[in-house]
Amino acid sequence: MSLVKKFATVASGTLMSRALGFGREMLMAAALGTGPIADAFNAAFQFPNTFRRLFAEGAFNAAFVPLFAKEIETHGTEGAKRFSEEVFGVLFTALLALTIAMEFAMPLIVRYLVAPGFADTPGKFETTVTLATIMFPYLICMSLGAMMAGMLNSLRRYFAAAVAPVFLNIILIGVLGYAWYNGLDAHDVGFGLSWGVLAAGVVQLAIVWVAVRHAGISIGFRRPKMTPSVKRLLILALPAAITGGITQINQLIGTAIASAQDSAVSSLAYADRIYQLPLGVVGVAVAIVLLPELSRALKSGNLIEAANLQNRSVEFTLFMTLPAAAALWVMSEPIVRLVYERGAFAANHSTPIVASILAIFGLGLPAFVLIKAFTPGYFAREDTRTPMMFAAISVGVNVATALSLFPSMGAPGIAVASAVAGWVNAMMLLAVLIRRGHWGRDIPLLKRIPRLVLSAVIMATALYFAERHFATQIGPGSPLVMKATTVLALVAGGAALYFIAAFATGGADFGMIRRNVKRGEAKAAPPVTEQSPDP
Repeated sequence: MSLVKKFATVASGTLMSRALGFGREMLMAAALGTGPIADAFNAAFQFPNTFRRLFAEGAFNAAFVPLFAKEIETHGTEGAKRFSEEVFGVLFTALLALTIAMEFAMPLIVRYLVAPGFADTPGKFETTVTLATIMFPYLICMSLGAMMAGMLNSLRRYFAAAVAPVFLNIILIGVLGYAWYNGLDAHDVGFGLSWGVLAAGVVQLAIVWVAVRHAGISIGFRRPKMTPSVKRLLILALPAAITGGITQINQLIGTAIASAQDSAVSSLAYADRIYQLPLGVVGVAVAIVLLPELSRALKSGNLIEAANLQNRSVEFTLFMTLPAAAALWVMSEPIVRLVYERGAFAANHSTPIVASILAIFGLGLPAFVLIKAFTPGYFAREDTRTPMMFAAISVGVNVATALSLFPSMGAPGIAVASAVAGWVNAMMLLAVLIRRGHWGRDIPLLKRIPRLVLSAVIMATALYFAERHFATQIGPGSPLVMKATTVLALVAGGAALYFIAAFATGGADFGMIRRNVKRGEAKAAPPVTEQSPDP
């Protein structure tokens, strides 16, 4: 299966999840708007979700996958099974202890970490504490599920792990549909969504557990024991958790700062949902597929293949991400108006703020995706320390910028801080890969990048004028069908213009597409000791 086909397999599941996520957020916006319950739910969900990304996706897709791949290469399936059971015993025990401690400490955590701005609003504070307490056990399910997903990805079985998150949105849409049908108030909707999150965690874990068994590995529980392999995993996992979850760390910091202003937390969450579509479909897919593939190439000593994998991944991410970033910058308000503007979501207040946040997130989108393409170059070499240091620097940049801009700009200032921190992190990762000789010099890629940027600028300019020409059709008073038809036509027309410009300027060519789509699995090559340039 080619690299792009693997990306597409993962992206299809992610796209399904993100599309349903749009439906979920549309229903949430109509039911809760940017009111106090929306703020409370989004702040409460941000906390377990951040821990999930830190201790699950970040740590295990970065640290577990290379070690699991090494076990398969050296000791076969039986060795990989033994390693997985050792890790499972330690992970489950640690997660259970962490969850119990966090449940008892939740009032202090919400007051001083998650949403300090809510402390002066008694009803809002208590609601946030209760919702966070209900949802935090979600971490256990998702962390164990991430381990199973890492095993599946290493075994090149991508679909089950990619499709499992779909069920979070299916369950929450079901909760919102039930609430609408029975006329539940905002308070009951918030509690129903929280229990739905917990139920979704159980369902997602069950899906990947069954998929792993079907893949031929049945994991049993072993008494927790610090074996050499587990110790090596933990040494790699701590910095990997911080690095892999840097975007979520910045979001958690942004949520804490935003809690000082009414509606800011939910406004950031609604904008985040939209920009997560291209980030998830492209960035997450690339990161999930690239890490095991790169690990295999490096373990076999095939540095030419490793360099080619990295360059092709960046080529693919920029080709797909630059037009999305340009469209979010130019079309943010019509998109927000189409997706959210109904029910409790106020057109005169909520739409402009969420749209401005989304536009700024769009400028940071290429950086967020490039981070996911660059970090496997470190993780596959079992270097999780360097990306962790860069992540710490970017967090410092994010905090300083957010605190500086929030008093004058409000929630959009937090979005600016997140975008700036993302670009700082991406540039540091690339610079050190080049300095170490871990990034093969690729002249065709270097020539294509400015041409792809030019193509995105051409598309953005055309969309800017088209949006003003069709202002009536996409305005607040326009019927939903007309609004949806016009926005979708503008997006489709912009995408067509971008691809035409990309091929016309040489930013893309059929040879590039053919190489990526038809490119087969890594073939065996003689081990080399020095970095070779990408052919």
